[in-house]
Amino acid sequence: MLSKTLAIVLAGGAGSRLQPLTNQRAKPAVPFGGKYRIIDFTLTNCLHSGLRRILVLTQYKFHSLQKHLRDGWSIFNPELGEYITTIPPQMRTGENWYTGTADAIYQNLYLVERSEADWVIVLSGDHIYRMDYAPMIEFHKQSGASATIACMEVAIMDAHQFGVMSLDATGKVTGFEEKPAHPKPSADSPGLALASMGIYVFSTEDLIKEITRDHGDAASNHDFGKNILPRMMETQRVYGYRFGGEKGRVSPDKYWRDVGTLDAYYDANMDLLEAVPPLNLYQNDWPIRTYSGQHPPARTAQGSYGSEGIFINSIVSSGSVISGGSAQESILFNNVRVNNETIVERSLLFEGVVVGNGVRIKNTIIDKNVKVPDGEEIGYNLEKDRQRFTLSANNIVVIPKGYVFEK
Repeated sequence: MLSKTLAIVLAGGAGSRLQPLTNQRAKPAVPFGGKYRIIDFTLTNCLHSGLRRILVLTQYKFHSLQKHLRDGWSIFNPELGEYITTIPPQMRTGENWYTGTADAIYQNLYLVERSEADWVIVLSGDHIYRMDYAPMIEFHKQSGASATIACMEVAIMDAHQFGVMSLDATGKVTGFEEKPAHPKPSADSPGLALASMGIYVFSTEDLIKEITRDHGDAASNHDFGKNILPRMMETQRVYGYRFGGEKGRVSPDKYWRDVGTLDAYYDANMDLLEAVPPLNLYQNDWPIRTYSGQHPPARTAQGSYGSEGIFINSIVSSGSVISGGSAQESILFNNVRVNNETIVERSLLFEGVVVGNGVRIKNTIIDKNVKVPDGEEIGYNLEKDRQRFTLSANNIVVIPKGYVFEK
């Protein structure tokens, strides 16, 4: 069954709500958790689920993402019909870039047809979660559905961010509304709503028919949530698959995060530092794959002033050196340097960040290759920070890649 399934990962999003982290990279390529990229979680799910034919549809500033996939994910054997292939817009069907999630697949229908797959699973490249897709594909096959939507319960106050579904007793979808202003609560739990996770399984023949019909509709947004799925519900069998029904290796607490905003992204990283992380990166039977460069081990060292380098409840990645400073409840990516009498608290420091002497940083995200000068304070005077940097809705300070401080 899995050998007859094609996985399509939608990875072309501009990620405007994640700026400035997406100023020079696509959202799926944003670093996460000390050594990963966001897309690694979706691709790892494919790997452990037994899916070996994967198309990654790219668009916005895709060089960083394509390089990461080349370096970290060139693992399948094409002689066995296995592949992970990046597909940028080729304008095979017109002169437009991808104009919606469904249009991205329409412009590459020839690849779907050539795959001779019986089923297609459509995935987003910008969510953080563990999931075995095989039981969902089996559920889809056994139900005889044309389309199956993965779903989970979320707080009613957050449900406006998602597609909200209603299911009957058999699991058939009886209602679907994309990002409603007033979400309909779940029949079983008034404080919760059943949200789409943006994970869809289609029978290939039905997918091709629906996307082709949608392409001819000038009024359509060419979007799965807004157009394709509501239309399919009118004439075909569309089922909901509740996330967490799989046994074994997935996260037992059904962890899934859409990290589409700066605060959601920051909070998901901070989740990794909980005493019992809701997403366990150290789960040996479901390791998250990524590209790992050739870096020396991380270490702490005594600074030139005699103080010892320390880190407390932090993730410190390869090549990083804490020399006479401290990192507390923070994540340091590869090749970060924290120097004498510097304190870093509840912050994310991307690869190549160098922090000088006597610096204080808290509640901050610093993108790659930034050099923070001696004596600097970030996260303490928010009005001053607002004049220089981006602040999230929850006042997380975000410093863009390669930022140069005034002397």
